[in-house]
Formats: sequence, C-alpha cells, structure tokens
Amino acid sequence: MLIADHISKTYRNGVKALPVLTDVSLALKPGTIATIMGPSGSGKSTLLNILGTLDQPDSGSLHFQDNDLLTLPNRELARFRNQHLGFVFQFHHLLPEFTARENALIPATIARNPDGERIVDDLFHLMGLREREDHYPGELSGGERVRVALVRALINQPEIILADEPTGNLDQGNAAKVLDLFRSVQERYHPCVVITTHNPEVAAIGDQKHILDQGTLFPVDSI
Repeated sequence: MLIADHISKTYRNGVKALPVLTDVSLALKPGTIATIMGPSGSGKSTLLNILGTLDQPDSGSLHFQDNDLLTLPNRELARFRNQHLGFVFQFHHLLPEFTARENALIPATIARNPDGERIVDDLFHLMGLREREDHYPGELSGGERVRVALVRALINQPEIILADEPTGNLDQGNAAKVLDLFRSVQERYHPCVVITTHNPEVAAIGDQKHILDQGTLFPVDSI
C-alpha cells in the first residue's frame, strides 16, 4: 500500500548537521496496525511526517499504489492527504472556535464529501461522543479530544491513519480506552493504522512492530 524505501533525513543549522533518519525502509500493509517505538528525539515524528507527505526526505522514495508521492506538486499532494490519509497528532490541533462536530467535519467539507454528516454521526456514536459533539475543544477532556481527532482522521474513510503519540498526554486508564478504540476502528473500517509511541504497552498492539533507534528502523517480533 504505502512503501517508504531508503528514507534519509538530516536537519541543518548553519554548518552543523543532525542526522535524524538513516536509510529507513517500511512497507505498510492494508488492514493492519503498525507501531513504531522509540524515545523522544529518535525521529518518530519526522518519519511520520514524511509518510504523511508533510515533510520531504533528503533521499529515498515514497510510493502509494505505484504512485511516486515525492514527485507530486503541492496541490496534488494536498488532495492525496485529504482523500487517502488521516492524521491524529499528539496535541490534537483541534480548532478552538469550532465545536467537536465542526472540527471532525473539516476534511469532509474540504473534500465535498456528501456522506460526511452520516459518517460523523456513526463515528461519534462509536467513540461515545454523541453528547459532546456541540462542545468546544476547551470543554473536552484529553481523552475526548483524542477521540474527536480520530473521528476527524476517519471522516473521509482513508486507507491510512497516522497517529503520533496519541496516548502520550493521557493517564493509563484513558490511554487504554484510546487503544481499544484504535483496535475497533481497524476492525470496523480496515485502514492501515500507524502509531508512534515511547510506550511498550502501546507498541505491543501492532501487527507490525518496529523500533526506531539512532535514526535506524528495526522490525521486531515482540516488544
């Protein structure tokens, strides 16, 4: 589905160079959960941003269904992200002036998806958010904001969900509930879900498990 091949990325500050990713390759499979575990600063967010076409690598290739994403112009990349990818960021990035429902509908509005209202009703029911849909982000708990972000990621029914430390700011109980929702989402809608984390308990839910260490990605059987 999505294949990253020999991805490398270095950040530069004047004459100083900081290698972040070194020759990373990853093949995401449809209908699976892939986890990427590593400590803070290991390059997890950088890798996720490259997989999501929000950042460009210095070298390597990124293909989706035989399309070379790194050669697409910005307008086509934006369309690709809207139609095929869903993002759940660590700090949610919900717009404070919009309600939970309005935030969740933004990608569907951009895509002019006629099924958006129906899908958001189904997803808010699945996430246990029906009584919170008219509340603003500042009125929601951390766990509720993650769930709204997950609804927003799913609204256009993308093939791939990219989640950056989705449980990083939650207590153990809420983190467990969010992980259960990710499993439910994968079983019901069958996207490929990619989760970055520093938590071994989160990483363990993956069908494909990886460790990112010093810029190199290692597949592992168990964590």
